[in-house]
Amino acid sequence: MRYYIIAILTMLTLSVGSASCSEDEPIQGAGQQVTPGNGSGSGDNGSNNNPDDNDNNNDDTPVSNNLKITIGPVSFNATLDNNETAKAFKRLLPMTVDMSELHGNEKYYYLSNGLPTASFNPGTIRTGDLMLYGSTCVVLFYETFPTSYTYTRLGRITNPSGLASVLGSGGVNVTFEITD
Repeated sequence: MRYYIIAILTMLTLSVGSASCSEDEPIQGAGQQVTPGNGSGSGDNGSNNNPDDNDNNNDDTPVSNNLKITIGPVSFNATLDNNETAKAFKRLLPMTVDMSELHGNEKYYYLSNGLPTASFNPGTIRTGDLMLYGSTCVVLFYETFPTSYTYTRLGRITNPSGLASVLGSGGVNVTFEITD
């Protein structure tokens, strides 16, 4: 009986630990930030110097929703959603981070501060989706699969062809930056 209880507890522990980016208990030592943006727009090559910026209450937010995601020598174009979460994410850019592997279908990174959320269950995650799990976990998906988890959408890679092979099977260095 004792071995049966230990086996059940072990299985429960493993199943809880396999959930996507737990917002309650971040994986320690994973996804360390290498070069953050400073949030002031100073790394965006002057694209934020228009004093007549029409983005209400967010004068430091770059106007463009065009995102370039660079992994090694390969870049992918993405489009950020027009929501408060994506606007807050843009204020962090440019940003280079070490993203960690999870489940053979996603790379993730924990931000040091939370972003606003509007979580929903997409039902299906698609290759190239850029999502926020909880308020701090940025997730880049490289496989399509059904999900029961909730996320806040940040954006999506326009043409994710080849994304899985570029990301590889382990941790990877990824740069996010706004383009005109």
